[in-house]
Amino acid sequence: MTNDRVRVAVVGATGAFGRKHLEGLAEIPEAEVTVVTGTSTEKAQAVADEFGVPNAVVGFEPVLERDDVDAVILATPTQQHAAQTRAVLAAGKHVEVEIPLADSLADAEATLAAAEASDRVAMVGHTRRFNPSHQWVHNRVVSGEFAVQQMDVQTYFFRRTNTNAKGEPRSWTDHLLWHHAAHTVDLFAYQAGRIVEAKAMQGPIHPDLGIAMDMGILLRSESGAICTLSLSFNNEGPFGTFFRYIGDTGTYLARYDDLYTGHDEQIDVSQVAVSMNGIELQDREFIAAIREGREPNSSIRQVIDCYRVLGALEDQLA
Repeated sequence: MTNDRVRVAVVGATGAFGRKHLEGLAEIPEAEVTVVTGTSTEKAQAVADEFGVPNAVVGFEPVLERDDVDAVILATPTQQHAAQTRAVLAAGKHVEVEIPLADSLADAEATLAAAEASDRVAMVGHTRRFNPSHQWVHNRVVSGEFAVQQMDVQTYFFRRTNTNAKGEPRSWTDHLLWHHAAHTVDLFAYQAGRIVEAKAMQGPIHPDLGIAMDMGILLRSESGAICTLSLSFNNEGPFGTFFRYIGDTGTYLARYDDLYTGHDEQIDVSQVAVSMNGIELQDREFIAAIREGREPNSSIRQVIDCYRVLGALEDQLA
């Protein structure tokens, strides 16, 4: 670190979520983005110029050798997450990897082992833990004012072609189970306790993409609460993930960073955290954990149970 600022490399900066991280990091005085990477020199340099980053490179490996990088944020294709996370740790740098940590349980467990053998901060981007809407609910759970009885969650996109969140062609294939379900599986355990039972069912496999386009998951936590999760890449709108918390003292609807009562009255969550941007808050936690020498919320250790549940669900579906 220089002048108590954490020097960060954003890998995959030209993608949709790489840009979201750059926008979030720009609001964090304790962070300094020293390098961005992209798939081409032209694209990487354009992003560097836009965000005032001094260095732009192509690819992942060059970042590991740099002495002006303390920490790496990985906003790369899902299939690269686990191996790249282990490589960053092996290079002696802190790492925050976008969700999901891995697309197999074996890779997730191997990455946990690498993190436990390291003295670096190793965090996964489970953004729902940081959205002000879900933080507001979590604070009420922790204080004993609210207990989840059921979560009803819809994760809906239109992905019949291989495109990303920017509507551009994608070089890798997204996955309902290992990516989109991971958000809710982890959040449900975070809000209602460890998951003790999980079941899944999926619809037809897409002939070109080779993935299930529709899926249903049912979860039960140690508290007795249940979660019903519906996922689809066939839905034509609205897009996104919508959460209904049904509890003993109220009902709440979370739509990303916004929160409403069961009667659709908006709840002011602007005072929950220093920002209304969940990605920024996630990055703030990463930077703070590095500077304070502590384990972050959403560390690999804290989220590994999510991937164990996903692994069990994959076995069921197989």
